[in-house]
Amino acid sequence: MNVGRAKEIVESADMINVTHEGIPVIIQHVDEKTKMARVYSKSQPDLEKDVPVLNLIED
Repeated sequence: MNVGRAKEIVESADMINVTHEGIPVIIQHVDEKTKMARVYSKSQPDLEKDVPVLNLIED
């Protein structure tokens, strides 16, 4: 995924399915400078992590 699309997903009112390493995640924030996204899994919402935007896949 690219940074622009990740930002669109964050700002969208629709629920868009995104995965990281096969796990469904919610994107909280995208940092354009570092090209990293703060995400959490739907099954563990209290476990947040920063991952490269390139590793996110839109279903």
